[in-house]
Amino acid sequence: MKLALIALLLATTAAQAGDIEVRDAWLRATPKNASVAGGYATIVNHGGAPDTLVAASLPMAPDGQIHEMSMANGVMHMGRLPAGLAIPPGATVTLTPGHYHLMFEKPSAQLKAGQTVVGSLTFAKAGKVDVTFAVAGLGATQAPGAKPAGHDMHDMKM
Repeated sequence: MKLALIALLLATTAAQAGDIEVRDAWLRATPKNASVAGGYATIVNHGGAPDTLVAASLPMAPDGQIHEMSMANGVMHMGRLPAGLAIPPGATVTLTPGHYHLMFEKPSAQLKAGQTVVGSLTFAKAGKVDVTFAVAGLGATQAPGAKPAGHDMHDMKM
């Protein structure tokens, strides 16, 4: 329990370089001998100029790419963004399953739920940002410890 709490606290800590802030970074756990691993995060550009996410890296998967999934004519497409992902000034861009995401090729070690992994994201202007990724379960659709999507009825009076 303590290890999971520490992992969650580390992963929710924001990392910043220049005007770029990276928060809520997470990875999906992988099965043994997986050929890829998926990564996600929220990126905030606090500056007045655009920046571009151009690379990603993990110790066990140094070749991280930025990908996008999209629908065209009822068919899902996934592809690398070779020029990177633009982060407009004042914008928040969230990398999520099914849309923009990080794809780490040929991980040399299995990612296990509850771990944390220190990797990096590289931006054209802000440079390299060290990021602590929390590892969520194999089929996770959101960061460990995140509120489920939908309505929050906590303050609702009945």
